[in-house]
Amino acid sequence: MIRKIVHIDEDKCNGCGICITACHEGAIELVDGKARLVADEYCDGLGDCLPECPTGAISIIERKSKPFDEEAVKRRIEERKKEESQDKAMPCGCPGSLSRQLRHDTTHDTTQECSCDSKPENTKASSHSKLSQWPVQLSLINTRAPYLQDAHILIAADCTAYAYGNFHEDFMTGKITLIGCPKLDDNNYYREKLGEILIDNDIKSVTVARMEVPCCGGIVGAVKGAMLDTGIIVPYSEIVISAQGEIISRGI
Repeated sequence: MIRKIVHIDEDKCNGCGICITACHEGAIELVDGKARLVADEYCDGLGDCLPECPTGAISIIERKSKPFDEEAVKRRIEERKKEESQDKAMPCGCPGSLSRQLRHDTTHDTTQECSCDSKPENTKASSHSKLSQWPVQLSLINTRAPYLQDAHILIAADCTAYAYGNFHEDFMTGKITLIGCPKLDDNNYYREKLGEILIDNDIKSVTVARMEVPCCGGIVGAVKGAMLDTGIIVPYSEIVISAQGEIISRGI
């Protein structure tokens, strides 16, 4: 349908975040330092955020979009209230748990430049982060974050990224990464949260990266238990890494 809806000019947006507070429907989030419309159905097109923008980056336009969904907005507001209550329960009231999609500039040359006349033979390539969202801690993830929809998910035990040297390139590329410690954290909570993620999103696949130690099997149990609880079975693979940083096995 053709209707009025918010338009954000990214070139004018300075990332101040004022519009996020002004939008009562929670339709706007900061992504890579710029305000973005999360989903058409969250925007009522009334423009409460319009006069609050100090740079004039927001306007109301008419275009084809999904209709405003008041029930979806109510669910989103309740979810945000839940997140805020979790943040307040943290010692720092941590705003760092705000959901964000990340994009990395990979246009630069991947080799390190040397200004000297003779370059060393073993010039190393610089590596780029493959993390595509924030936060990464499973306990902080918003189960309805937009980046989870249609996602391939990597669920990694904390230690795996430290043990395996090429973790970003080999495992994280093209995936949403969620991390946790099955020994120190509550695996029953993980199981419940993963179940919510499966229910709320069309997850395409799940990859689990774990260490070889027996206690790390808890994260496998949480993932498989969530699939059994919800009846949503998605393609699954498992990677086991040794303390020496070697892949011991890959399988299901």
